[in-house]
Amino acid sequence: MASALQLPREELLRAYRQMRTIREFEDTVHDEFSAGSIPGFVHLYAGEEASGVGVCLHLDDRDVIASTHRGHGHCIAKGCDTDAMMLEIFGRGEGLCGGKGGSMHIADLSKGMLGANGIVGAGGPLACGAALTAKILKTGGVAVCFVGDGGSNQGTILESYNLAKVWNLPAVFVVEDNGYAEATASSYSVGGTQVGRGQGFGLPSVEVDGSDFFAVYETAGEAIARARSGGGASLIHSRVLRYFGHFEGDATTYRGPGEVAAYKAAKDPLMQFRQRVIESSLLKPDELDAVDAEVKTSIARAAAYAKAAPMPPASALTTDVYNRY
Repeated sequence: MASALQLPREELLRAYRQMRTIREFEDTVHDEFSAGSIPGFVHLYAGEEASGVGVCLHLDDRDVIASTHRGHGHCIAKGCDTDAMMLEIFGRGEGLCGGKGGSMHIADLSKGMLGANGIVGAGGPLACGAALTAKILKTGGVAVCFVGDGGSNQGTILESYNLAKVWNLPAVFVVEDNGYAEATASSYSVGGTQVGRGQGFGLPSVEVDGSDFFAVYETAGEAIARARSGGGASLIHSRVLRYFGHFEGDATTYRGPGEVAAYKAAKDPLMQFRQRVIESSLLKPDELDAVDAEVKTSIARAAAYAKAAPMPPASALTTDVYNRY
C-alpha cells in the first residue's frame, strides 16, 4: 500500500480538518460541561484523534462503525454532522437522536455510525451482526468495532473475536488503549497483550502508535482491504492517551505528575501531523492555520445555537419507544 504521505492534498486537508474538528469539539464540550450547560455524563476523546480518523478515512457509505461510551471522535471521523451532534449532547429536540441519546448513545445510522454505547464492550456483537449482513448481501462493506482497553476484557468482545474468525467476517477490531481501564492502568487491568489476544483467536493482529495518523492510516488500510476482499477479520492495537479524565469531573488522581503535558509535548496527534506535512512540503502552515480558524468558528457557532435551541416537546416522550423492522 502506498504511504499516507502520498495522499492528495485534499485528503490530507480533510484528515487534518477532521482531527482539528474532534479536538475543538471536545474542548468546547469540556468547557460547556464544566460551566453546567450540558446534562448527563460525558466522556471525551481529545488526544485520540489520529486513531479514529486514520481508520475511518478508509471507509465509505457501505461501511459501519460501532463505538464506545467515548464516541464523539468516532462520530466526527465517520462524517456525522457536528451541529446535530452538539444539539444532541445538549439534549435538544433538533439533536441527532432527538435529544434522547445524549453523549453516551449518540448515533447516526444514515452515516453508518451504529452508536456510542454505555455498555462496555457492547460494540463487538453489533459489528459482527453488521459484518455478517455485509457478507450475506455481498455489499463489500466492512464493520469496524472500536473498543477500549477495559472493554477488551469483556466476554462480548472475546466472543466477537471468535465469531469473526469462525465466520470469516469482514470486520476490523480497533482496541484504543488510552492507558487506563477507567482509573486502573491497562498494564494491570489487561492480562497479556492485545496483539496476543487477537492472535489467540487466529486474527491477524498488529500494534500501532495511535498518535501517528500516518501509521494508523497505513495499518488500517491493510486491515480494511483484507476484510473487504474476503480475507476476514483482524485486530489493531492502537496506543493512545486521552487528555481528559475517564469522565468529565474525574479528578485523575491515578495519573502520574506531568503525564499528559509530557505526552502532548512529544506526541500530540495534531502537532505531529502538522510537522510531517510541513516538513514534506505537502501543506503550508497558513493552509492549516486557516482550517484551525474555520473549525473554531464553526464549533463555537454550533455550541451557541445548541444552548439556545428548544428542548424536546412533552409529546416526544412516548415516541421512538418501539422499533419496527
